[in-house]
Amino acid sequence: MKDDVWYSGGGLAGFLRGAGRAVDDVGRLRRGWHWRGPRPASWPEAASAVPDRPSNLSWARQEPVRSIRLLIQRGLMMPFTEAMTHPQISGSEWVEDLERPAILAANHVSHADTPLLLHALSDRTRERTAVAAAADYFYKRPWLGRVVSLWLNTFPFARTGGAQAVLHSSTELLHSGWNLLVYPEGTRSVDGRLQEFKPGIGHLAKETRAPVIPMHVRGSHRVMPKGQRIPLPAPVRIRIGRPLEAGKTEPSRDFAARIERAVQQLAAESDDPEIVGTWIDRWRATRPMRG
Repeated sequence: MKDDVWYSGGGLAGFLRGAGRAVDDVGRLRRGWHWRGPRPASWPEAASAVPDRPSNLSWARQEPVRSIRLLIQRGLMMPFTEAMTHPQISGSEWVEDLERPAILAANHVSHADTPLLLHALSDRTRERTAVAAAADYFYKRPWLGRVVSLWLNTFPFARTGGAQAVLHSSTELLHSGWNLLVYPEGTRSVDGRLQEFKPGIGHLAKETRAPVIPMHVRGSHRVMPKGQRIPLPAPVRIRIGRPLEAGKTEPSRDFAARIERAVQQLAAESDDPEIVGTWIDRWRATRPMRG
């Protein structure tokens, strides 16, 4: 029984024996824990318990950065995207000349999606579009966050945690006259199938009364599938649907589901006038804005 009690024997000798056993136990625990060893694939990436809150990076939407980005996109991104994918675009009249700031809601299967979708916009619309980028992916490394903000006019969008800060920054941008390109699925699809849209897209649209333009990109998973770092040439098709607006009494979750169905129908090559509009609707969308 004496050996089982760390303070057996009493006095200084007993205390030292107990302390030595405690040190041994801690050593065994550390050796078994593999602090810096391989992590199971199912575990999330290691991160700070309280990560730094990324800034809204408003500098990316001010001069001379806007002019620099215009040169980068027109001189490099657009020609490269055209050469690599020769994208076929239908429904471009819906993003030709927007009367008011809109939310562009698209499916997401590849890092190539953003350059492709921006390619589908008119110059005027593209220049006034900010892109929601995952804060825990692109802004975990400050230098990467600055690069994508300069190149694509991104702003950090938290995929986890409280939605209030995300709603606040998105609302500010819409009220300031910026269109928002968002991916309501929250992350890239691994198999290309559309995932359920998060209800936040419906809440944002109802709070700001902004129209939502559904978009679908097909073929981008061949250009840059998940895990691929170098883009590959492949044909791409982009379909753009008519703007959707939430009903006054329509719940946010129901509106998010309606946006999801519109993107699904674009993916299915539907020509339903409720999704793509009639020829009269499309003609009206191409009329120059007054003033």
